[in-house]
Amino acid sequence: MAGRLAAVRERIADAARAAGRDHTGITLITVTKTWPAEDVRLLAGLGVRDVGENQDQQASAKAAACAGLAPALSWHFIGQLQSNKAPSVARYADMVHSVDRASLVSALGKAAERAGRAGRELRCLIQVSLDGTAGRGGAHPDEVLRLAALIAGRPGLTVAGVMAVAPPQEPADEAFARLRPVRERLLGEHPGAVVMSAGMSGDLEAAIAAGATHVRVGSAILGHRPPAPLPH
Repeated sequence: MAGRLAAVRERIADAARAAGRDHTGITLITVTKTWPAEDVRLLAGLGVRDVGENQDQQASAKAAACAGLAPALSWHFIGQLQSNKAPSVARYADMVHSVDRASLVSALGKAAERAGRAGRELRCLIQVSLDGTAGRGGAHPDEVLRLAALIAGRPGLTVAGVMAVAPPQEPADEAFARLRPVRERLLGEHPGAVVMSAGMSGDLEAAIAAGATHVRVGSAILGHRPPAPLPH
């Protein structure tokens, strides 16, 4: 695991150099979905501070199991989120990457207010659909500013930026190029929304070339061995 993590960090540094960027401005989110809390602890010992999860049941259990780690981890919810899971996610997540509809903004806003986050706002990324395919989540690019206004109007929420997944049927560099103008329009109205979450194990270089500030990497770090069973 240590070797794979080092290799991914080197890929990020190489991609940043190729793009004329400083690699320290790129956050690696290690995606630990389906993997147990023990692996999260091992990653923390290797210097990982940002962890991504896509299912609330697993994420909430692992966040509780790792609550005593120091320094504390930042938890990123990256999967499609049902509104009824918002109260749970708001209790542990630092950033939600998959905000794509008004009803979810409302649910997260109410949940953040009730969660008693001690003045710590829940950072929201608007997931942008790059191909309009139903079922994978994501708002149409034309809906981004409307959603951003709704987020900004909710106490407890902050507009942090955009997120996207490259469609599998086209080159990632072409897909991420379409995200850039969406991000620029958002920054025009919300200057603090600087996050661009894009790129995974297979396409992080293309994402960094397009301006990604956060990359979400799972298999390239954790490998493809069958994960240990999670406790019920």
